Amino acid sequence: MATQATQNFEATGQSSGLAGMLWALADKEGSRNHRYLDTDALFVGRNAARNLADVVHYLCTLHGRHPGVVDHAGTHTVHPAARDWLKGAAMGFSFERKFLTQLVVAAGPLPSTPGQAECESAVIGQRHSLDMLATSDRSGCSFGAAVALVLDWHAVRAVLDKAATKLGVDAPDCAIPSRDSTILVATSVADTPPVERALIFGAQQLFGQHRGLWDLIEARQIARGDH
Repeated sequence: MATQATQNFEATGQSSGLAGMLWALADKEGSRNHRYLDTDALFVGRNAARNLADVVHYLCTLHGRHPGVVDHAGTHTVHPAARDWLKGAAMGFSFERKFLTQLVVAAGPLPSTPGQAECESAVIGQRHSLDMLATSDRSGCSFGAAVALVLDWHAVRAVLDKAATKLGVDAPDCAIPSRDSTILVATSVADTPPVERALIFGAQQLFGQHRGLWDLIEARQIARGDH
């Protein structure tokens, strides 16, 4: 997919270097490549409901509040090429927050797990880190985080759609921008080397926080003996 996208950007005169880097980050450092999402623990067996409860509760802790990463980026990004994309992304995530809330209600309370207080503290710390990243005054940083969130959310949403089926919740259509359009906008916004570096930094940090969340959720499963 990354190769095809890079060729598309080359054909339209856009920077293939940044496009290729973002594709690589999303596919190698994002959620889709985390080992936990490749296991059956979330959807098969008697412990799946508890594992899914962890997923939806902690994703809601990170991204269930308004304003979120994309909303903050909208107030910290002045490049005109980003305006329409940010508006669409913010609207899309408003629906995603409602969907997350429905899943949390359907999943019930967080399962009892050894080290619960430490887990809560860790996720709240992640949320604080995302807030700091999304409100950074470094030009391009908050937008890079928003770009990464949209890119990664497509992988996250695949998990949430399966969770909805398992929990008996109707999953709405995902209305966030496509990965292709997101990469295209990012190459337009990153029109100077400092902005490009800041954008990449913001994206890397967002991907890292998501991977840390999956690590924590996997550790909770192991701590409960759900494996």
